[in-house]
Amino acid sequence: MPTTPLEVYFPVLVQALLGVGLALGLVGASSLLGKKLKNKIKDSPYECGMAPQGSAEERFSVKFYLVAMLFILFDIEAVFLYPWVVVYKDLGMIAFVEMAIFVILILSGFFYIWKKGVLDWSQISRIQRK
Repeated sequence: MPTTPLEVYFPVLVQALLGVGLALGLVGASSLLGKKLKNKIKDSPYECGMAPQGSAEERFSVKFYLVAMLFILFDIEAVFLYPWVVVYKDLGMIAFVEMAIFVILILSGFFYIWKKGVLDWSQISRIQRK
């Protein structure tokens, strides 16, 4: 049984050093042994085999940001559900009612954004055609 902090954290230190050493070794080996061809095609960004179109400064639709924020919102909901599920048997009926209210509020928000059409990406193409 480890007794000192050095004995407790020594395996973590060894693993971190091995990870950093392996990463540096692989990057160094690839730079030493790899081919060094420079040309226009190799330096261009790869986009699914197609030639890049437009500039990198194009504006994204607001729908993209709305969906990203909604993803974060529902991801945080899942984070709050996991600890509750782990200790569900110890909490009793009051915690069940509280979590049911929490889930109902989250679902009401989900149905609201669904009704508003935030998740309907085809609506963008209809607006752009007009």
